[in-house]
Amino acid sequence: MAARGRLITVEGVDGAGKTTLATGLVEALRARGVARVEALREPGGVALAERVRALVVDPALRCDARAEALLYAAARAQLVVERLEPLLADGAWVVLDRFVDSSLAYQGAARGLGVEDVRALNAFATGGLEPDRTLLLEVELATGRARQGSRGVTPDRLEREAEPFFAAVADGYAALAKTEPERIRRLDAGSPPAEVLAAALEAVADLLLA
Repeated sequence: MAARGRLITVEGVDGAGKTTLATGLVEALRARGVARVEALREPGGVALAERVRALVVDPALRCDARAEALLYAAARAQLVVERLEPLLADGAWVVLDRFVDSSLAYQGAARGLGVEDVRALNAFATGGLEPDRTLLLEVELATGRARQGSRGVTPDRLEREAEPFFAAVADGYAALAKTEPERIRRLDAGSPPAEVLAAALEAVADLLLA
């Protein structure tokens, strides 16, 4: 029987560089001998969750905060049962672009639904699955906004939120990191990508030795 795999999640405000880090981390873990590493994103990763993603990012749709939290939780529940749990049970490592902490910061803190209420909702959705390590990319909001603008794509519904919203998201993440410093490792996402990747590898080094 294969040893259970590891779940590494990557978090941060929009424009922090999550996708860049996740891609680099997958390659780096493979180079360091991890036999199977899978990259997934949220919401998404399975057909149902991808359809939910299309709803929650659509700027043409009005979405109540509670409905938004429930949609993210539903997509997450399907991802867990269809992909995450089978992969982890089979010994694979998963690098996941966003997970429960995103809902705690965005809907719990920034939308004002309450972190603990959103945590309870997601504990039900995930069956209590928690990351082995979370890499929190912290960046100046102006830098994140500039990176978003350089992508050359139309901002989605959440990306169109005003500065105070993203400030509240960042504060929400910082509060989470203070309560779980062993799981959540804070990285300076204003540094060059190679330096961020090096810091991320240092933050998961103990998992490679376990």
